[in-house]
Order: sequence, then structure tokens, then C-alpha cells
Amino acid sequence: MMLKMLSKWLKNYISGAKISFNHRVKLIFLLAVLGLAGLTIGTAQSRSFMSEETLAAVSVAELPRQGQQVYALILQGGPFAHDKDGVVFGNREQLLPKHKRGYYREYTVRTPGVRHRGAKRIVCGGLQVQSPDACYYTEDHYSSFRKIVR
Repeated sequence: MMLKMLSKWLKNYISGAKISFNHRVKLIFLLAVLGLAGLTIGTAQSRSFMSEETLAAVSVAELPRQGQQVYALILQGGPFAHDKDGVVFGNREQLLPKHKRGYYREYTVRTPGVRHRGAKRIVCGGLQVQSPDACYYTEDHYSSFRKIVR
């Protein structure tokens, strides 16, 4: 029923017919609800496909020099340049394989010419910090990840 009503209002709006203020508000509300519902469904579907096998890979040699240095520091236990290096990474984006909170830790990869921490990170997962089960590289602040392979 709502879709019929929405369709009718859209046809009237496109044809130039006058629509009352109340109908405009309802139309905007319906469009917003439908848009959010579609966005939520699309996001959930795209996240459900992220797994160990579907993540792109990057070799240690392909990482930027700064990334290679940070990766080596992770394996030797530091020291790290930033106070936030080694803190728990929550995986709120759900782009990495699902694990309990505390499994992942993040480390800053310095970006030359940037005065702040920048967007590049290495996120490692595992129960032992110095021998992680897997590490991932992001250069766009958690929007995408590539699994680091040796």
C-alpha cells in the first residue's frame, strides 16, 4: 500500500501537479526510510562476504618501506612511534574476519609529508602479539584491507 501511495505521489510530483505540504513531508519521509533500508541491506550483504579468502593479498615486499618497518617492529614487539600503536582494534567496519573483541590490534604506518598519524595502518590478529595469526594493511583508514602474506 505504501508503495502504491509513493508511486502516485511521485507521478503527481513529476507531472507538475500540486502536492500538499503534508503529502510532501510523507513523501520525503518514505523516500528516506526506503533509502536507509536499502543502504542497510546493501551494507549487510557486502559485509557478509568478507572472509579470509575474499580479502586481497599484499606481500611484505609490496608494502611501502614504512609498512615493512612497522611489520618488522610488530614481530619483534616494538618499540613503536605512536602511543596508540598496539591498541585494540574493534573491527566495527566488519571488513576483517569476525573474532572476539581484543583479537585485533592496530599499528600506524607513517605517511611521508603528513604531520598526523595519517590513514595507513597495519591491523594484526591473534592471541600472541609478537606472533600474530594474520596481519592486514589498509591505506584508506579501514575502508579496505589487504591481507599481508610473507
